Amino acid sequence: MPNIMPISDLRNYTSVTNAVSYGNRVYLTKNGHGEITMIDMRELDDIEKELALYKFKYEMALAEHSIKTEGAISEDDLAKELGVDL
Repeated sequence: MPNIMPISDLRNYTSVTNAVSYGNRVYLTKNGHGEITMIDMRELDDIEKELALYKFKYEMALAEHSIKTEGAISEDDLAKELGVDL
C-alpha cells in the first residue's frame, strides 16, 4: 500500500522521514496531485545500479546486432584507427 501524505506534513519532518524505509516510499501531494517522492537512499542506489546494468545490456545488444549485420574490423585496422602499434 503506497504511503501518501500531503506535502504540508513536512512541517513535522521527523514523522515523514520515519515513514520512509527500504521498499516503503512516501509520496507527498500538493493540492491532491503527486509532487515529491521520498525514498530510502540504499533503495535509490540499488535502483540506479539496476538501471546502469540494463543500459549496459542494451548497449551490448546493440553492439552484437551491429557486428552481426555490419561485421567487425580487423585487429590491424583497429590499431590504425586508434593510432597504436601492436
